[in-house]
Amino acid sequence: MISTDERVEVARLQKDIKDMLGLNTENLVFEYSVHNNTIKLDLITVNPRHNQSFLFNTAEGIDKIDALKKMRDYVKRKYKEENSYTIQWTTLDSNELHTSYFRAKDMYNALDKLYYGRDMNTISVYIIKLNPIS
Repeated sequence: MISTDERVEVARLQKDIKDMLGLNTENLVFEYSVHNNTIKLDLITVNPRHNQSFLFNTAEGIDKIDALKKMRDYVKRKYKEENSYTIQWTTLDSNELHTSYFRAKDMYNALDKLYYGRDMNTISVYIIKLNPIS
């Protein structure tokens, strides 16, 4: 059971991450699960233009606070070090071409973030490209 102080710390860390990313609360989902006796945190972003969600990053910790601290560290230090990718895609039920941007280790990791939580057969990818280093 999580104590009141722990809930306050969880809320503070979630707000720190949200503020660092510059996103609104409704565009960020903190999804927790138990994985191998640890807490797994999947941070999910929701694009307000097309209302699709994507995996931002995953962190594991001994509890929610530890997982959140690892996620905050990723956002603060490692996120900008990853490559930037542009993916153009459509869903099966729409002909509209969407463009999404991902930070990832490689193009396979970027695709994993795009396909997170959905059947791979529901999205058609037209272009994936590594963006130039700025």
